[in-house]
Amino acid sequence: MATYSAKAKEISKKWVVVDAAGLVVGRAASIIALRLRGKHKPTFTPHMDCGDNVIVINASKVKFTGNKLKDKVYYHHTGYPGGIKERVAGKILGGQFPERVMEKAVERMLPRGPLGRKQLGNLHVYAGAEHPHTAQKPEVLDIKSMNKKNTKAD
Repeated sequence: MATYSAKAKEISKKWVVVDAAGLVVGRAASIIALRLRGKHKPTFTPHMDCGDNVIVINASKVKFTGNKLKDKVYYHHTGYPGGIKERVAGKILGGQFPERVMEKAVERMLPRGPLGRKQLGNLHVYAGAEHPHTAQKPEVLDIKSMNKKNTKAD
């Protein structure tokens, strides 16, 4: 029996919406990355984009466990000598673009390269509860009910 390999015509992509309010960042990001890659499907093929389109709402209301809110540091470089910059996770969540925390967490769980960038394009993250993808009729993915550790109560 030969190994199954999905063709581009055979791949069907669904739309999934995730409410990130109260979810732990890393646990939610790993489930979202799994959905973006398509590893939850029996027809998963590593070299094809067979994952779903994922919409994340309420990304500004995600939670960190432990002291990560004040200790976790995100670095970036300006491109100039001595241009390394750092920002704490709490500052990003309280800033103008809080959805970048979830985007970075998912991005770092996807493979690097052209396929990973294409799969990351299927991720749509919004800080509030509204999203413009209602015409796609997305299904609700309830990450909270999968495991009690996926949420953090204040």
